Formats: sequence, structure tokens, C-alpha cells
Amino acid sequence: MSLLDEILSQPEILANTLKAQRARAEDIAAAVHSAAPRYIFLAARGTSDNAGRYANYLFGAHNRLPVALAAPSLFTLYRQPPRLEGALVVGISQSGESPDIVGVLEEARLQGCPTLAITNAPQSPLARVADRVFPIMAGEEKAVAATKTYTAELLAIAMLSASLEGNPARWNELARVPAWAARALADYETTLGRVERYRYMERCVVLGRGYNYATAFEWALKLKELTYVTAEPLSSADFRHGPIAVVEPGFPVAVIAPSGKVYPEIESLLHRLREAEAECIVVSDNPEALALAQTPLPLPPGIPEWLSPLVSILPAQVFSYGLTRAKGFNTEHPRGLKKVTKTR
Repeated sequence: MSLLDEILSQPEILANTLKAQRARAEDIAAAVHSAAPRYIFLAARGTSDNAGRYANYLFGAHNRLPVALAAPSLFTLYRQPPRLEGALVVGISQSGESPDIVGVLEEARLQGCPTLAITNAPQSPLARVADRVFPIMAGEEKAVAATKTYTAELLAIAMLSASLEGNPARWNELARVPAWAARALADYETTLGRVERYRYMERCVVLGRGYNYATAFEWALKLKELTYVTAEPLSSADFRHGPIAVVEPGFPVAVIAPSGKVYPEIESLLHRLREAEAECIVVSDNPEALALAQTPLPLPPGIPEWLSPLVSILPAQVFSYGLTRAKGFNTEHPRGLKKVTKTR
């Protein structure tokens, strides 16, 4: 299965995980309620770290649980872990094999904290050390660049959040995610046809905010690891506090702008970018935002903002895949990378 095949397989994977893992999500939520943690302490690396950024917003907004993103080096290299009283400690890892993420959960258990692993490898070292495991059921991911495992991790986080809140309306919205994902990918060939103009792009910024702060980081990561473009992810708010000075005519700016609380601020920024003659690549369901783009990447309408990261990353993945091909690089095996990276 190629990288493109894995990208296009995501609607089916999301549908299968939703169907098969709801009971597990609700069982984990019951255990979390029983433990009554004051906050979530989350450890991850790479793509999974970007899923953690989504969790930061989602658990905070919908479950009123603060999320602290771990510094795993404190647990392994420095061997000076912080005190974790009151924490639910969560490890997110596609392979479940990174020693530093495993080390965070091992220390959490020593400190008597409840632990949870979100992984595509339910027999992995991370899963074995966790009290509870949420298998994301993405199937084997052969391409080095993670795509389907990322959206499956986001879905696991969304399912856990919905289970913790216990609001049936949120499950009704979750049930529509596979169809929205399919619609977002239905016209992928048009997206592939739009990337040629960026064949010689060497640097860009990628902007998102709120729930899609995670999307900005994940899109930038895909551009870096696949196309070797120096892509800097930023909050659209932080971008205004200095980095906007790098914009000059023709400077590429990728923007994630779905409808929601942050949309008005991002649309205002898009107008400013157009006045500065930036080259705008825009992922949005809003016609006004798409009209401000040299390269529009449309989303289906009606996606609740809390679920938009599961869908908004899809055209970004297709764009990154297409640009990799346009630049003549290997889409399956980026230079210098392995599928499983074991940091300590």
C-alpha cells in the first residue's frame, strides 16, 4: 500500500474504529471518572505529539481537564521526573516502542498514577506498561510518513472526550466524521493538479489556531519530512507578534481556516496577507477564505470546529504527497527517516 493509498483509506479506517471502539472508549472514561484526575499529563513524539496538541484543546474545552505536555527527557536523560500527583498519564505512540514515552508511563506507575496508552500496536512496550490501552486500529502503515495513524489518534482522543462528557449529541457528530473525510478526499486529483506551482518552494509558514493549531504542526511536519521544505508552524495569533515580518510578495503561507470561533481572526489575517501579496494556500469550508487563496483546498461544510482537525489535515496530506512527487522525491521513503524512531 502506497502513501497515497494510505491517505485515501482514512474514511474507512475512521468508520471501523468508531464502530469497534466505542465500548472501549466508554469503559476507559468510566475508569477515568473513578480515578478523578485533576489534569492529564501527556507524552508523545513527532506526529503523535501533534495529536497531543489537539488533546490539549479538546480535553480543556469539553472536559475542563488541563493538559500538560511532558518533557520526556526529564524522565530518561536527566532522571529527574516531576511529581505527578493527581495526573492521568497518557502516552500516544503509533508504534508504542519509543523508550522515552514508555519511560514516562513507567515512572507514572511508580508514582501511583493511572496510565493510558493510545497506540496502533496493542502488544507494544507502551501498551504493556499502561493500565489501559486504546488501540487505534489503523492497520499496518507502510509509508514512513504517518497519515492514517495520525487521524486515528485524533479520533481516539475525540471518542474519549465524548465518552468523558457523556453527551449523545457529540457521538452523533462523531458518526459523521467518515463521511466528511470521504468528501474531503473525493476531489484529491484536483489538489494534486494544483501543486506544480510550488515545485521550487523552499520555505513557508503554516498557520492554524485553536483546535487546528495541531493541524498547522502536522502539515508543517509532512512538508518537512516529505518535501524537505523549511515549513514553520505557528499560531495565527503568534504570527502577528513578529513573524509576519518575513512576508514579502510571493512568500508562501499555508492557512487552516475552518468555520468556528477562530475563523473571523484568521479571515482578517488572510486579507492582510493578500494585501502583502503573499502566496496563500488555504484549507477551509468558507467561500470567503477560499476566494482569498491562490490555491484553495476546500472542506465539506457543516463540520463542528472540535472535529475539524480530523478532516482539515486530509487535503494537507494530499498536497504534501503531490508536492513530493512534483519535486521528484520518494514519497514512501524520505531521506534519513525510519518508520519507527526510538528516542531515549
